[in-house]
Amino acid sequence: MTKKDHRLTTSWGAPVGDNQNSITAGSRGPTLIQDVHLLEKLAHFNRERIPERVVHAKGAGAHGYFEVTNDLSKYTKAKFLSEVGKKTPMFIRFSTVAGELGSADTVRDPRGFAVKFYTEDGNYDLVGNNTPVFFIRDAIKFPDFIHTQKRDPKTHLKNPNAVWDFWSLSPESLHQVTILMSDRGIPATFRHMNGYGSHTFKWTNAEGESVWVKYHFKTDQGIKNLDVNLAAKLAGENPDYHTEDLYNAIENGDYPSWTLKVQIMPLEDAETYRFDPFDVTKVWSQKDYPLIEVGKMVLNRNPENYFAEVEQATFSPGTLVPGIDVSPDKMLQGRLFAYHDAHRYRVGTNHQLLPINRPINGINNYQRDGSMRFDDNGGGSVYYEPNSYDGPKETPENKQAEYAVSGVAASTSYDHHDHYTQAGDLYRLMNKEERERLVSNIVAAMKPVEKEEIKLRQIRHFYKADPEYGTKVAEGLGLKVPTDEEVLA
Repeated sequence: MTKKDHRLTTSWGAPVGDNQNSITAGSRGPTLIQDVHLLEKLAHFNRERIPERVVHAKGAGAHGYFEVTNDLSKYTKAKFLSEVGKKTPMFIRFSTVAGELGSADTVRDPRGFAVKFYTEDGNYDLVGNNTPVFFIRDAIKFPDFIHTQKRDPKTHLKNPNAVWDFWSLSPESLHQVTILMSDRGIPATFRHMNGYGSHTFKWTNAEGESVWVKYHFKTDQGIKNLDVNLAAKLAGENPDYHTEDLYNAIENGDYPSWTLKVQIMPLEDAETYRFDPFDVTKVWSQKDYPLIEVGKMVLNRNPENYFAEVEQATFSPGTLVPGIDVSPDKMLQGRLFAYHDAHRYRVGTNHQLLPINRPINGINNYQRDGSMRFDDNGGGSVYYEPNSYDGPKETPENKQAEYAVSGVAASTSYDHHDHYTQAGDLYRLMNKEERERLVSNIVAAMKPVEKEEIKLRQIRHFYKADPEYGTKVAEGLGLKVPTDEEVLA
């Protein structure tokens, strides 16, 4: 074993003689530019922060494992799901969505739920939220939606006018808005919330047979949420409350776990199901497609270095393995590009080579060069394909399974425009106290909205979901439920 060298060095490995005093022209003279150790320290310090994520900037992460408890190989050939008892190492990052890197954990916001499985066939990322649906269903609206959640470019303050204006003009958001404004909008901890893949994905088995699938991570700790007043108090007193809770739980051996379950839909059902199964603003009824257990995720190790592991971790729903493919979900299709591209910008071209992102089975391709390429860059091996020099070759058995598509190339929306049924069903599932808190949260969030027409338009959406829902919000705002004609006037 090599004896540990305790000498402080520069970034190029040379021993540092003095790390307390810079080189100057005499004790009161100016600092000399020849103090390269000083220059290197300052230059590196200026660059210690990579750009924060545009969304999901604030987060916490942990390592763990996923263990299969039910054989579902009849549905997918993904090797990490191939046999009961099989364990796969994984890393998860929880996050808020809208806030900056230093924002509070206990705000009302969806939580990101991004899991990286280090499988023998490469990494598999499942990048979802703690909600089964989302605000929009087409990626072309995503930049506009996120702009409304960020700061106003003039005041640099959060802008409820923008938030509710966008939601009121995007009725597909109603289902997610109802979840967000409910008790589940502020989880008690990261440990006490569910996670969802949200989108529809496709599983394919060894025989080439495919099904549609949705992922549900059910917390084994039980669902717990925060009272709004306690959440506000914690935001001021301990803005890192969720981050601290997760770290301490794992450090104390209280390892959190989730049971992964899936819904399976035959491909042909997608043509006739009463809701478009690829619309991420909708859920599949569990009466129609019951939950099937897959396995258990356990978090048992904290990161050794937050920046190296949590901040530099990169996730994308396009990080797939054989046996798991995508669906025509319009929001998912946009994310397949946007996430990888965000990481190339934020972390760098070679972000997949970083230890936290590098697959355990290695990388074997013809991609070369780029900023911060820190491995052997392919060495002297062949660097193009096809070639006659025994370079890595494609494996046709790992092609994505086909599915039929048809139609005219045009800017089109989903065929189904029922944005109210599922939101209304959710409202009616709540007990009286839960509905009262939901309405109270909405009223408090909408009161600062300056334009009455925005409030009236949104009230009408609540009313269409459930008359009581809309009426109570209107009463809380001192308004009456408008007619369709009044909304359109």
